Amino acid sequence: MTKTIMVVDDEKRLVSLVESYLTKEGYRVVTAYNGREALSVARNEKPDLIVLDVMMPEMDGYEFMRQHRAGNNTPIILLTARVDDDEKVIGLEVGADDYMTKPFRPRELVARIRALLRRASGQEATPKTVKAADVAIDRESRTVKVADGFVNLTPSEFNILTALISSPGRVYSRLDLLDIIQGIRYEGYERTIDTHIKNLRGKIEKSPRSPKYIETVYGVGYRFKKE
Repeated sequence: MTKTIMVVDDEKRLVSLVESYLTKEGYRVVTAYNGREALSVARNEKPDLIVLDVMMPEMDGYEFMRQHRAGNNTPIILLTARVDDDEKVIGLEVGADDYMTKPFRPRELVARIRALLRRASGQEATPKTVKAADVAIDRESRTVKVADGFVNLTPSEFNILTALISSPGRVYSRLDLLDIIQGIRYEGYERTIDTHIKNLRGKIEKSPRSPKYIETVYGVGYRFKKE
């Protein structure tokens, strides 16, 4: 089944270039030129993945993610013209799964899209369910239940939690987790993982500052606490 990618950027030339490249790769592409328009397109088209610029008129990428994430876990790749680390952290905290700095190579964007779609669809997931403590994951339906309630995770958060909970006690380095969420080796930004872990703890832990499930192994990485 053909996947639909929504490209959102106020630079029409860039949108046209990315649309042309993705169409040649076999994707269906829908476009928008600001966050407000993107909200409407997303509601109508229900894209499988969103490529989203940060700085746009009327509504920027951050505000789009805040509103879109209220009821959706669509994978989002954030585009930024800045190389400032803090801006990337903000994007990840708001709900982006990945980021790319402009200018970027179209081939790398396609590789990121493929990897993220593959993980979002659960193609690499076995077995169907996994459980540790009172956290249960259904890989087929991509749902997470903590105690008696369900929590809504982004695709990257889901994949990180799935890896950790599948091997309680095993320590994953930040680079290990980068590979899991990206699917390709690249010069990773390790604070990306710290941000995802912070967001995960905020969603599954009663007390994120004193985590019950996800432990920090200082100087190494993270692990799911072994019972």
